[in-house]
Amino acid sequence: MNDNDVKADIKRRLNRIEGQVRGIQRMVDNDQCCSDILVQISAARAAINKVGGMILDNYTKTCVKSAIENGNVEDNLDELVETIIRFTK
Repeated sequence: MNDNDVKADIKRRLNRIEGQVRGIQRMVDNDQCCSDILVQISAARAAINKVGGMILDNYTKTCVKSAIENGNVEDNLDELVETIIRFTK
């Protein structure tokens, strides 16, 4: 998959997530069952995590790889670790 395909896939996923969040808002407005709302929130959270993982994968394969090739390994590995820590909070 090339960079344009990955970007298009991420954008499609984000649009879908946006729709999920709007659906959750409607559920709240319509006083739907809390457990149903929580299931949808869980699904939206999983979708966001998937997109984040895709972006982290791309970051690792492009930015970190480039830094390693340019000999700037230590700083970029530190940045990668910090990014992973922030992402997983």
